[in-house]
Order: sequence, then C-alpha cells, then structure tokens
Amino acid sequence: MFNEEGVLPLLAHRLRATLDGLAEPYEVVAVDDGSTDGTPARLTGLRADWPQVRVLRLRRNSGHQAALLAGVFRARGAYVVSLDADLQDPPEVIPEMLRRARAERLDVVYGVRADRSRDTVFKRWTATGYYRLMRRLVGKQVPAQAGDFRLLSRAVVAALRDLPERAPVLRLVVPWLGFPSGEVTYQRAERAAGRTKYPLSRMAGLAAESVTSFSAAPLRVATWLGLAGVAVCGVLLVVAVAAWAAGATVTGWPSLYVAVLFLGAVQLLCLGLLGEYVARIYTAVQARPAYLVAGDTADEQAGDTVGDRASGSPVELADSLR
Repeated sequence: MFNEEGVLPLLAHRLRATLDGLAEPYEVVAVDDGSTDGTPARLTGLRADWPQVRVLRLRRNSGHQAALLAGVFRARGAYVVSLDADLQDPPEVIPEMLRRARAERLDVVYGVRADRSRDTVFKRWTATGYYRLMRRLVGKQVPAQAGDFRLLSRAVVAALRDLPERAPVLRLVVPWLGFPSGEVTYQRAERAAGRTKYPLSRMAGLAAESVTSFSAAPLRVATWLGLAGVAVCGVLLVVAVAAWAAGATVTGWPSLYVAVLFLGAVQLLCLGLLGEYVARIYTAVQARPAYLVAGDTADEQAGDTVGDRASGSPVELADSLR
C-alpha cells in the first residue's frame, strides 16, 4: 500500500471478516511502500485490536512490484496471497483460491478478471493489448486478465527466492516457473477510495519492463528496421542513378529530406532499444536491492533487528527470516 489511509478501514473490515471465516491461522503482512500520508498511523492503530496484522515498512517508495516482492518474501504462511489495498480485487475470493489449491493440489491460483466493465475504455483497451503482447512474447501460460492478485504455495515462493533477478515482474515470472496452476474469476470493482497509483506513465513503464525482461524481440525489431532502411536506401539509389542516366537530375530536396529523416529515425530507434537492454545490464551490475526494509513488526516482537540492518539483495533479506 502507498498512501491508502482512506481505504484502510474498509479493507480491514472486509479482509478480517474473510480471513476469520476460514478458521485457519493466518497473518496479514501490510507492506507500507513509503507512504507519506496517515497510512502508517492507521496501520499502528489497526494492529492494536487485530493481532494478526504485521506491518512491513520500506525505507522509501520502491514501486509496486518491489513492494509485492517484499511481502511475498517476508510472508511465513504455507500459502501466500498478494492483494492490493484498493479493493478492486475482492478479498472474498481468497477462500475459493485456498479451496482450489488444496483440492486440486495447485501451487498457483490466479485471480482472473472476468468483467472489467467498470474500468475506463482506455484502461480496458491498454490492458487487453498488454496481455496479448505478453502471451505472444512469453507464451500461452500467461493467463489473460490476471494481475497481481494470486495465491502462491511455499514451493513457488522458494523458487522465486532462488531466481537471480533483482526485481522480477511477478505476473510474468510466476507463469514462467511452470508450477501447476488454476484460475478463479471475479468481477473487478472500482477503487474503494483514494486515487490510482498507476497512471499512464507507470503502465507504460511496466510494459517496457515486462518486454525487456522476457524477450529479445525488440532487438530483432531493430535489426529488421535496419534492413528495411538499407532496402529503401537501395531503391532510392537505383532511382537516382536512373534519373541521372535519363538526364532528369534536378534538385530534389523533398526526397533527400525524407530519406535523411527516415534513416535518422531508424538509427535513433535502434539506439534506444539497445539502450533499454544496456540499462538493465547496468542495473544488474550495480546489484542494488529492489527494496530496503525499515522495520518489520514481527522482528520487533522477536527482539530482532533484521529489518534495520537489511542491506543485501531481496533474496538475502528473505533468507534472514528462514
């Protein structure tokens, strides 16, 4: 959660009623992704009468995927369910996820949005395009319209810990692992309170991160664009020689202008695509953790200070709690 003080009372009411109804031991790991509003204070108050709540505070706003990773790695249950705080994904679906996982021996159960009619037309259009692109690049194992609302078994969490990636895109990495999986459908609701934390810029960033994390196809696109540019230049060369032989050579600045613009655009596009992958290499070489834990109430209760001294990779942060 990031600046979600407005939705916390309703989230707590619905989530607690759902989890208490399971008659199972559970914990709620509330990942505070560097909130600057009253979210931390509300979480402190929430813990006073809901002992199963555990607050994991990150030192700064690390981003949605990093916060999800922190929660998944720190969770201690046999099954881990990730859920955004905005209540667009209903917590009432969790019992059905758990039932299917146990009955069918599934390691992953995806929450699939069967109806997105309450989203804007633009949101539905871009989401459809994103999942279509991801399924083409990664494979059919990526479920369409499945976001970050999912159930994972302890085996999947262990496999995620073993990955060398600094900040994997979970909605693509989890299907790629190949564990037995199923789906539970639900109707996506409107945000219960507050405003979206995923504007167009962040959605575009997630799409770019997803593509460059899982495919070298953009580099091949650059290659094909370069070949197309060479072919066009060859045609223009033949036309120029033919015009010279026919004595029809005149100053043709429009054709020259278009050719220069086309070649320049192709070169810049290719450089940009290469830059995306070089940036990923640079980030990997730096080996900075995707998130830093400022505090974990579970550590405080145990008299430990693991969260305050955490400085390694996300995998090392999680391993410290094994």
